[in-house]
Amino acid sequence: MAEFSEILGYEVLATLGVGARSTIYAVKDGKSQLFALKRVVKSSPSDQRFVDQAISEHEVAQKFDHPTLRKSIKLIRQRNFIRTSEILVLMEMVDGATLEKHQPENLGALCQLCREVAQGLGVMHKGGYVHADIKPNNIMITDKGHIKIIDFGQSCPIGTVKERIQGTPDYIAPEQVQRRSITPQTDVFNLGATMYWLLTSKHVPTLIPKGSAGISLRTEDTCKTPIEVNELVPPALSSLVMDCIQTDAPKRPDTMVQVADRLEIAARQFERRDQNGNNGGQNGEPKGDAKDGAKGGANNGVKGGSDGAAKRNAS
Repeated sequence: MAEFSEILGYEVLATLGVGARSTIYAVKDGKSQLFALKRVVKSSPSDQRFVDQAISEHEVAQKFDHPTLRKSIKLIRQRNFIRTSEILVLMEMVDGATLEKHQPENLGALCQLCREVAQGLGVMHKGGYVHADIKPNNIMITDKGHIKIIDFGQSCPIGTVKERIQGTPDYIAPEQVQRRSITPQTDVFNLGATMYWLLTSKHVPTLIPKGSAGISLRTEDTCKTPIEVNELVPPALSSLVMDCIQTDAPKRPDTMVQVADRLEIAARQFERRDQNGNNGGQNGEPKGDAKDGAKGGANNGVKGGSDGAAKRNAS
């Protein structure tokens, strides 16, 4: 249940999620149109970065109008005398679940959804911006089966060198940890790490893996290819993922167009194998942990997901 019944004339229907200094609510206006409303409260001077992040998220989102990118509609500043005390960001409501909670049903669907992600990121890159925090929890699958990229709080212009490390440990690119230029290849790495997790149930070793007190360096023998972990993964898809997570940014695919094109090739490989009766439900099973996590009884090459309640709009 939401803690408020109304915020600035919007009826609060539910609390969708709680993050660092922020809460997201499902709200509706006087015309019964649904929105997501992010509220960021500044309780101390140290909270200013969260306020700045919310403002930046709104400003970046407003630069784009693409079906795969969540729209930000309005920014409202609440002031205490002359100082901003809280920020409210009115956003497009997205009905669905994140990839962290709901994985695609098979490899063909996975390839299609990741192609949509690549296309959306390509739009951002053409507009001069990098998302910089692509991960399963920032990709939603709508009720109609399409994707929506959310949370532009860490997005920045291409070439930005950030003052501090920003990113999610299990998906973060080396240049983010080393505080070098953020480029489209940063999103390529983040997406590659996301695909790796979807295919294998495992995370790519990064420079700051979750739960690690220090920095670890990845070597070639510490990261098995997706096809080594899950034999149902098409060779073209396994190769693409490994190219995306190259330590050196110049060795990754140059553009999201290349990533999308290679995902289409991988989808065709899966379709041909499926048509020939060689899908996991008949002649193959995932290896290792991926086998234990396969969805249902189909063993269709995509790792299993949580059956818990979907996280909606909680970015």
